[in-house]
Parts: sequence; C-alpha cells; structure tokens
Amino acid sequence: MTKIPFVTEFEFEYERCEQVAPGIRRIIARNPGPFTFTGTGVYIIGTGDVALIDPGPALPEHRAAIEAALAANNERISHIFVTHHHLDHTPLAHPLAQHYGCKVYGFGAQKFAPVEDDARLEAGDDLGFQPDVIIEDEQIFDGGNWRIQALHTPGHTSNHVCYAFLDQNALFCGDHVMGWSTSVVSRPDGDMGDYLAQLRRIRDLNFKTLYPTHGTAIEDPHEFVTAYIDHRVDRENQIIEQLSHGPQSIMDIVKTLYTHIDKRLYPAAAHSVLSHLVHLVETERASCDGEPGLRSVFSAVVEEV
Repeated sequence: MTKIPFVTEFEFEYERCEQVAPGIRRIIARNPGPFTFTGTGVYIIGTGDVALIDPGPALPEHRAAIEAALAANNERISHIFVTHHHLDHTPLAHPLAQHYGCKVYGFGAQKFAPVEDDARLEAGDDLGFQPDVIIEDEQIFDGGNWRIQALHTPGHTSNHVCYAFLDQNALFCGDHVMGWSTSVVSRPDGDMGDYLAQLRRIRDLNFKTLYPTHGTAIEDPHEFVTAYIDHRVDRENQIIEQLSHGPQSIMDIVKTLYTHIDKRLYPAAAHSVLSHLVHLVETERASCDGEPGLRSVFSAVVEEV
C-alpha cells in the first residue's frame, strides 16, 4: 500500500482560538473520537465581519469559545459555511446564525437517505439540518476582507463542499481530505468514482495549504493528495487480489485487509470496502448477484482469453 504522509501529532488546546495563518483562526471542539480524531476544528476567516466554516457540535463550552473569540475583537459572523451534513460539523450552525443575524450556506440535501444497518458511522447524519442558502459549484462569496469559493466535491457525501480561501490559496477541505486518516466513503450517498475524480480535481488546483476539519494543516497538498489517490487505487487492487481466491463477503475482506486499525473502525472500513466494490462492479472488475450491499458476496471478473 502507498504510504500516506499523515500528521498525527500537533499542539493544540481545546476551545482556544489559535491564529494558524494570516486571516485564519481555528478553535478545536472537545469532541474527540475514532471518526473526529482530536475534535472538530472550526475556522474563522477574516476580521471584522468574518466567515465561519464547520461550526461543529452544539457544546456550550464550544459556543462560548467562539463567541468569546469574536467579542474580544468586536467582530461578528456574516456567513456560516458547512462542508456537509454530519453531526460533528453542523449542529451549532443555526444557533450561531440566529445569534449573529446571518445565514448558513451549504450544498443542500444528500441524494440518498442513510440506511440504518449494523455498520452505521459514529459521527452520523444531521437529518434535520438544512442550509438557509443553497450554494453552487465554483460560486464565489466576497466578505469585504475575504473571498471564498465553494467547490462541490461529492464522494464522502453527495453534498460535500470544500471552500477555497482565495486570498491565501488555501482550501478548507472538510472530510474530503484528512491529514490524520483516510476519509470514509459510505454508500449509498458516498460514491467512490466521484470521490476519486474530486481528489484529482483538488490535487490539480495546486493549493498551497489544505485545512481539514479534523487534524492539522497539510502543507504539501499535491504530494499528499497524490498519495491519497494512490492508496485508494492500491486498496482496489488488494480487493481484486482477495477476490481472486474465491467469493468474499465485505467483512471477509475487512478482517483480512484492515488488521492494523482499531476494530471500532471496522464499520467505517466496511462502508469504504463496499464503495470500492461498487466502483469495481461499475467498471466491470468485480461482480455481485443482485444489488451490491453490505451483506452481499462478491466475485472477481475473470477476463476471457
């Protein structure tokens, strides 16, 4: 497997507002976990009338930290952007918007409702969340002292959006790219084909820095995202090799290929393996009787000589 240059250690203090780059501040919520790493990193962009990206969980101490950071400089939020509708990203969006008299921006509803099964993701979907303003791919927002461009990046979810801070050639990449781990691509709303295409798009835009919602900054995006893509291609090749030994279930593959990870992440791994297999079926490199699902059995496609 391609080795991704993950950054798993960095200095931070929960609910402390830290200047991470010109025009960029970060506050990390105290919601650590196997899917959130150290917690949700909320970004404050600009000064005066600021933008907020991924406001995070509705924890009282987290909201207090954001409001205190703004009050210290007599600032207000003019725009709240969310990358996607997961419970570690969105719950504080509307409470803060109501408090500051601004609106919440996002891509809109997911294409597919989550499926309740025994392999649900811990972070979960914020089913009641809807943005006030539905944004479009490549739409630009001008806050006076900052400019942000929305980039629709389906894959992790169908409605995932990254936000480019044009003044710094930086990208707030949500869960599309994470510096500490690979991102989960979970069916039915996640799509591996879309995900790989959008990884290549982000790589080729040549940003100077990536800021994931979880973890610290990625300082060499082209090298890092290339490794991310190569890792996914290697994983597909591993799955094909596994299928060459005979029909396999999802958990057969997970238990063989993911021996190095925390078993609490097996449900997430199962979703990613399913997404890989759906992509392999779509590209005629694997087969499945019936509609592919978490309990399906998959086989290799043998090329005729």
